[in-house]
Amino acid sequence: MSPSDLPCLSLAIARLRASQAEHFAIHVIEAPYRGGYLLRDCLWTAELKQHWRSWQEMFSTRGVPDVPHISQVSTPPIEVAETPVGQPISRGARLMQNLGINLWQWLFDGVIESSLNRSQGIAQGQGKALRLRLEVRDPDLISLPWEIMQPDAGKQAISLSQQLLFSRTTSDVDALPVLRSESSLNVLLVLGQDAAPDLSQSGDELKRLKLEQEAQALTRILKERQGINRLAAPCFVDTLLQPTSGELIDRLESGQYNVLFYAGHGVPAPDGGLLFLRPNLPMNGTELAQVLTRCHVKLAVFNACWGAQPEQQGAETIPRSSLAEVLLHHGVPAVLAMRDSITDQEALSFIATFAQALSERMPIDQAVAVARQHLLTLFRFNHQAWTLPVLYMHPEFDGELIKPIAEGLTQIPHTPSQLGMQNPVASIRSLENAKVWTIRGGLMRVGMSAENDLVLANEPGVSRKHAEIFYRSANPDTLQPSYFLRDFSRYGTWVSTSKGWQKVHNYEVPLQSGAQIKFGGSQNSVLEFLVSPADGRN
Repeated sequence: MSPSDLPCLSLAIARLRASQAEHFAIHVIEAPYRGGYLLRDCLWTAELKQHWRSWQEMFSTRGVPDVPHISQVSTPPIEVAETPVGQPISRGARLMQNLGINLWQWLFDGVIESSLNRSQGIAQGQGKALRLRLEVRDPDLISLPWEIMQPDAGKQAISLSQQLLFSRTTSDVDALPVLRSESSLNVLLVLGQDAAPDLSQSGDELKRLKLEQEAQALTRILKERQGINRLAAPCFVDTLLQPTSGELIDRLESGQYNVLFYAGHGVPAPDGGLLFLRPNLPMNGTELAQVLTRCHVKLAVFNACWGAQPEQQGAETIPRSSLAEVLLHHGVPAVLAMRDSITDQEALSFIATFAQALSERMPIDQAVAVARQHLLTLFRFNHQAWTLPVLYMHPEFDGELIKPIAEGLTQIPHTPSQLGMQNPVASIRSLENAKVWTIRGGLMRVGMSAENDLVLANEPGVSRKHAEIFYRSANPDTLQPSYFLRDFSRYGTWVSTSKGWQKVHNYEVPLQSGAQIKFGGSQNSVLEFLVSPADGRN
């Protein structure tokens, strides 16, 4: 199943600045059904603040401010949720569970819960996973571990599920560039400075990372996996040890890499943090973003502390300052970074499992869930290792790193040919140059990228995976096929009707022979949908 086929529910959290109280708006900005675009406002409670403080006191290694900055009020003691297992749980697991439940109840309440339930029902009815994306627009809320949200005690956390694929996103992005359709995993593994920079001038001896071991282990895992699974994609790994910025750029430009793995030290800073490629030679996220987008790297993975944390100045959090957000803002399709400091053993265990899942052609968000489950199994629920990786995905990106195994063409069931008649031929025709594209197997994929059946690379507003035209059934009276257009795009599709042009955005409409279509902008080229007899007669 192609990752682009998965239904998607996207939510956004924004602070209501006009209100003196700590009010937030929760928007549904994308839904798999018409009428699912909902809105509600809610208050950040004293109880949530207390749960977040308790989490920080136990787990956080970096001083972060109370989130959000609400007025000082007395906070009630935390009531511990009962676990269905008849055994006591540790304080760490209790804190994680309580914060996870409270975050879920705060986010998924009222109409938002209804939208989630209906979206899950649609996905289940189609036999697919639901892709859930969360955009945290208020910088003070980014540090929260949204990945631990769970509906109730004993239930699975949202980021561990393979039926509810969770990632973060942002709508403040440059357009997604045209991406290559690739059949192999091409990794550039960059080993940065292996001793933390002495920014504090404390003189304390700092632990050195086992970067060479990580490189060897990752390469071995990828190569061994090819021999075990005959369907695994071919994998190629190049290693770059403590390069200069120029050496990193030259290597990225000389190869066709789809994955960048960085292992080394990093710190939060404006403009996407700092990655220390070698002593006294840092590179910030904005500089790195330019070369990654220019070289069409689809996934950037950072085994570096704080890559998913924004920078702070005093008590204020700088908007869009984390490494992950900056890379996504500049058009990198997917970024995986750490929310807090991570140990060598944790990082190596996660990356090895993650790389295996990618080589098996899983979409990126599913591969992250698999690797996260592996960390939880190794370090248990009450250890925060499994909560540290944070995945950001571009809103236009479907998560496909490697092209799935080719599936057979969709066959048209119960067509007139099966009743002794010839199949009609459906096609799309350009009204500008009369060029014709035949719809084969009852399905045509339309979009900007090369893997589509109809590629519209030069039309403004056309998304990578823009729309599908597909056969559903034959009219029992006329025995004529019924075709539909389903839009997946960011800007919509225009279809002519008896009342004029109709904009179709993230839902489907029936298509009649002779209908005119404009994909993307309303001023784009006009195409015509036709259904003709197989012998060519109109």
